Amino acid sequence: MTRLTVDGVYQHIRGVCFKTGPPGTVGAETEWFVVDTADSAAHVPAGRVRALVESAGPPAGGSKITYEPGGQLELSSAPFRGLGALHAALGRDIAHVRAVLGADGLALAGHGVDPVRGPRFQADHPRYACMRDYFRAGGFPDAGLAMMCSTASVQVNLDIGADDPDASRRWRLAHALGPVLVAAFANSPLRAGRRTGSRSSRQAIWTELDPCRTLPVLRPGADGDPAEAWTRYALDAKVMLVQTAEGEWVSDPGMSFLEWLDKGEPGEDDLAYHLSTLFPPVRPRGWLELRMIDAPPGRYWPVPVAVATALLDDPAASRAAEAAAEPVAGRWAEAARDGLSDAPLAAAALACFTAALDALPRLAGAGLVPLVEEYVHRYVERGRSPADDPPSPIPSQEDPTWP
Repeated sequence: MTRLTVDGVYQHIRGVCFKTGPPGTVGAETEWFVVDTADSAAHVPAGRVRALVESAGPPAGGSKITYEPGGQLELSSAPFRGLGALHAALGRDIAHVRAVLGADGLALAGHGVDPVRGPRFQADHPRYACMRDYFRAGGFPDAGLAMMCSTASVQVNLDIGADDPDASRRWRLAHALGPVLVAAFANSPLRAGRRTGSRSSRQAIWTELDPCRTLPVLRPGADGDPAEAWTRYALDAKVMLVQTAEGEWVSDPGMSFLEWLDKGEPGEDDLAYHLSTLFPPVRPRGWLELRMIDAPPGRYWPVPVAVATALLDDPAASRAAEAAAEPVAGRWAEAARDGLSDAPLAAAALACFTAALDALPRLAGAGLVPLVEEYVHRYVERGRSPADDPPSPIPSQEDPTWP
């Protein structure tokens, strides 16, 4: 195995994590809580859900189905050229899973945090057991278990950029937009049946976690090479888990990646795995993962995908978003606590959503305009987010958020 060096880490990150190319590809990952329509407080066994979904065969739109440690079901789309194609394929796959589960009395519910049930660990992969042990050893047992088992999001995946200057611009904009997206889509005021004081309890949980792997990479006012910033972040972060040559998994070996590197032990595969255990709100993986968005109420899952894509990919919308987001770029805590009741965030969100609506027809997303407009009228124009709606743990046909 070739000995990995600090320069090798940087070269990997520049060549893989920040690989540039013409923008225009979009993907999305939607996480859902599976609930029993007869008893919202009941934990649904993950094995039951897997068996039902597998019996129905793979979804036609090509989405990958996986499961989080608490049993949350995740549908991850393939990358698509254009919002219309993504919406059609992923929407079809979500409907497929809904129908399969519905026939057995189960439903998919969109919340940033499970509003009724406490966390229950249901994973069987050793990675997740090591992750749980890491957070326990690090002093984050409650937040760690809640993050793994009780949170859900919509993740938007967008291209890095056409070239290095464009990648730097998109990197800065994605970070500046983070608090706006947290506030506009905040949908987790309850946790295990209690109000938490935050409109996005999911974002608050992430903030409580290990700061070396969950805080934003780019801080307000900072600039410079994104690859250098991500390299420093990765080197300074603690190693969460390693797999030994004998195939055993070891949690929390007690060193940063830089310290491990100084021992001459890790290779490029170890680096790639280490990067997968870092969870900042904007994560570069050859594309930009926007990870700060609460799972919204059922039918609105396409809205954050459409808005984020428009604001990063359309030149006119990007310029408007840069101007709107810059004054609120550091308001992560306010966004989680207050949502759009925070006046500066509400103003920024309205400007961003207006720009996105104007841009969507130029991005093959005209079919999404009515749904985004509905979301704007229901929430953004009124300084509200879904967290301000009355609690509704189980979706129903009468619920206006039902697809």
